[in-house]
Amino acid sequence: MAQATLAAAELAALRTAHPRLFRRSAAERARSWGAWIGFFALFGFGLWWIDASPARIWGGLSKLGFLVRLMLPPSDGGAAWDFAYALVETLAMAFLGTLLAVVAAVPLGVLGARNIVPNWVFHFGLRRLFDGFRGIDTLVWALIFVSAVGMGPFAGILAIAFSDVAVLAKLYAEAIEGADRRPVEGVRAAGANGLQSLRLAVLPQVLPLMLSHALYFFESNTRSAAILGIVGAGGIGLQLSERIRINNWDEVLFIILMILVTVAVIDTLSRRIRMAIIRPPARQG
Repeated sequence: MAQATLAAAELAALRTAHPRLFRRSAAERARSWGAWIGFFALFGFGLWWIDASPARIWGGLSKLGFLVRLMLPPSDGGAAWDFAYALVETLAMAFLGTLLAVVAAVPLGVLGARNIVPNWVFHFGLRRLFDGFRGIDTLVWALIFVSAVGMGPFAGILAIAFSDVAVLAKLYAEAIEGADRRPVEGVRAAGANGLQSLRLAVLPQVLPLMLSHALYFFESNTRSAAILGIVGAGGIGLQLSERIRINNWDEVLFIILMILVTVAVIDTLSRRIRMAIIRPPARQG
């Protein structure tokens, strides 16, 4: 009986604190229904606009099933070593592109942090520059650099670096802005200048997060680098696009499986390293 009374009292308190959760007005219900109707109407219009008719969807699924049958069983076609070399090339592209992006993003992130460079005009201009770079997809950068420096992994490395540097710089700037001020004030009280306080009080706080971001981007760029070869940036993507072009679908599946296994291994290792970096060490005693 006491428990029922307590539950009723808690429910009454919730009704008083949040009346809209228990009873909405007719106008609110009408707005909710109108929003849902508008959403489904927009969704239906989008399907009509792209001509996603049931017949077209069924035809696409039938053709996809035919391609899947051609893929089985997977085969390397005698080019296993060529695929392995291309996969190593893809990993090298992802690693070097991520490394270049991290090296460039660290000073840009420092400059983009409000607590390091308080000039709002400079800060606003730099952040808008970051936004502009982030608005260009990796494939677009790959097309640009393939035209500028020619086909091959060098174009892929530059595409990954230019695509990631602005995102990493923004993340690093936000991490630096969120750093605890007390260690900075303590270092400054000991006579350190601005650069020394940055090196001794700010970077030690944010370095684990920076390394975690770098590992995550390397993991993501491994997937991206596998696609960049389709536009001529080298790596396993080039082998994949060539097999698709000549309709060697059993080799296509073999390459896809190689990519999936590689990404899964890197994902597992990267996650463990990130957790080891972020998780504080256990105290002794």
